Amino acid sequence: MKSKIYLSSPHMGGNEINYINEAFTTNWIAPLGPNVNEFEKELSMYTGSAHVAALSAGTAAIHLALILLGIKPGDIVLCQSFTFSATANPIIYQGAIPVFIDSEPETWNMDPEALEDAIKACLNGEVTGSKKLPRVIMPVHLYGMPARMNEIMAIADKYDIPVVEDAAEALGSTYKGKKCGTYGKFGILSFNGNKIITTSGGGALLSDDEEMITKARFLATQARDKAPHYQHSQIGYNYRMSNIVAGIGRGQLQVLDEHMKVRRANYNNYLQYFQGLNQRGYQVEMLPETEGHYSNRWLSTIIVDPEKNKGITRERIRIAMEEENIETRPLWKPMHLQPVFEGTKHYGKPVSEQLFNKGLCLPSGSNLTTEETERIISVLDGVFA
Repeated sequence: MKSKIYLSSPHMGGNEINYINEAFTTNWIAPLGPNVNEFEKELSMYTGSAHVAALSAGTAAIHLALILLGIKPGDIVLCQSFTFSATANPIIYQGAIPVFIDSEPETWNMDPEALEDAIKACLNGEVTGSKKLPRVIMPVHLYGMPARMNEIMAIADKYDIPVVEDAAEALGSTYKGKKCGTYGKFGILSFNGNKIITTSGGGALLSDDEEMITKARFLATQARDKAPHYQHSQIGYNYRMSNIVAGIGRGQLQVLDEHMKVRRANYNNYLQYFQGLNQRGYQVEMLPETEGHYSNRWLSTIIVDPEKNKGITRERIRIAMEEENIETRPLWKPMHLQPVFEGTKHYGKPVSEQLFNKGLCLPSGSNLTTEETERIISVLDGVFA
């Protein structure tokens, strides 16, 4: 069998092992420690966020953000529908009510017009039967492409609703020159194994509010009160990042810009290939950057409409790749179509549903070799022959 080509595999820079060895040498084999402290400082410097809490996962960061904002059962949270379930699940952890907002075609992210429609619907009592202002807005920067944050923030400010900005896929991406994850009250990062940089598993909560980040760290370490014994006045969580994992993150952060450069080059290679195909009568689409948007191109994605591609479908490409041991993946299935969220309210045009039905993620790792790229292109040649 041919070697596996992964969608987005971990890519070490080389210096990670030095921080790990330092943790072993100093016996900091525990949650917290010098690497965690330094990783938080380095993330703060890179993103421009004043304060950072390094955590066990991006999901933990979202959950803590909702807790810090006082989200309780019955509260309404407006969440982007076109995303991974980790964005929406913490809403349910809190017993809150998710209302899903569809995408606009420019970035595939939260549609500002649909967002305001949903807010008005909540205020008119159409969502819960009583007139309620939503408590949080949660946009996502999908596949590294920034959402239209100026418009989203203007609506949030108009109704005085805090924003929790899911930038789990968008570390390094910028909107209007500002790093993703730094627009809202809170920003979310993920360092899962397939992200642009990884700590094997981990995440971070960003905010300019020092008090909130201090409280996040407190809650993430089981909410232990200051006392010589173990005392707890409120419920806490085991959400802090370990010192060893943070060491990996410190080494990864040093190569983030290089990883982003390579992933953007991957996108451009695919774009050049599909532009050539399109000259032969096909019409495979890729998501472009519009003015003010700069994507880390975490994953390169394509839209394959069979009506525009002589009957060729997304699935035909996916299966052909699978037969050659090449990993691809359909675009996210929207949350409002997921069985677990059946019956939830949804606002906007069916943009995300159309993207899910026709979209595919291609291998995009920063360690993708020339030989692997040639194998991928060879499979595409076979499909489009």
